[in-house]
Amino acid sequence: MRHILIIGIGAGNPEHMTVQAINALNRADVLFIPTKGAKKTELAEVRREICGRYVTRSDSRTVEFAVPVRQTEGRSYSQSVDDWHASIAATYETLLASELADGQAGAFLVWGDPMLYDSTIRIVERVKARGQVAFDFEVVPGITSLQALCASHRIPLNLVGKPVEITTGRRLAESFPQKSETAVVMLDGEQAFRNIDDPDAEIYWGAYLGTPDEIVISGRLAEVKEDILEARAAARERMGWIMDIYLLRKGADFED
Repeated sequence: MRHILIIGIGAGNPEHMTVQAINALNRADVLFIPTKGAKKTELAEVRREICGRYVTRSDSRTVEFAVPVRQTEGRSYSQSVDDWHASIAATYETLLASELADGQAGAFLVWGDPMLYDSTIRIVERVKARGQVAFDFEVVPGITSLQALCASHRIPLNLVGKPVEITTGRRLAESFPQKSETAVVMLDGEQAFRNIDDPDAEIYWGAYLGTPDEIVISGRLAEVKEDILEARAAARERMGWIMDIYLLRKGADFED
C-alpha cells in the first residue's frame, strides 16, 4: 500500500521546520511540490529550498505539479471551493497512481500547519473515499502563520482567561468586538478590518511572515488602518501576490 505524508513546513522560513518534519521528508520516496503560477513562484521556491537543505537521502525525487485554479464566476463561495477541491483531488489521484509505486511513500509539503485553514487533509480524504488508489496517510504538524504573527509582534495570543476566535474576513463582522475580544483573521481578501469602527480596538498585522519580505504593523486600529492598507497594496503590487494575517484585540488582561 502507498503511504502519504502531509507535512507542515512552517510559514515561510526554512528554519521553521521541526525535527519531526525533517525526518518525515526523509521517509518520502517522492516529494510533491505544488506550483501556483508565475506570481507565486516564491512559494514553490521555499519548498525547493527546504528539500535541498534537509533531504539527505539520495534516492528520493521531487515531482512538481500545477494546482487547478478556483473558478468563482456563477458559483457561490461554497460551490466554488467544493468544485476546486474536486479538481485538486483528481490531480492528487493521478499523481499517486502515476508517481508512487505500491509500498512507496509520498509527501505533500503544506504551508504552515495542515490543520489550520488548509484543505490538504480533506482533499486527501476525498481521494481516499473515491477508492481508485489504495493508500494510508499521516499528518505532521507545522508552525502556523498565527504563531509567526504573535512571535514577530512579541505578544501572547490570548488575554488572561479569555477565549480567542479564529475566523475569516467574510465572518469578522459577526464576532468582533461584540462576541470576541480577540479575533485572528485569515483569508481576508477584502481587508474587513477597515469596517471595524471601535476606538479601543488594536490590530497586529503581518504579511509574508517568516520570509525576508516580512512586514508587520501594529497599533490602534483607527490610527494604523490606513498605513496597513497602503503597505498591503504596495506589497501586492511589488510581489504580485500577498499572504497576510492579523489579530484584532479589545480589552486587557485581568479586566472583569
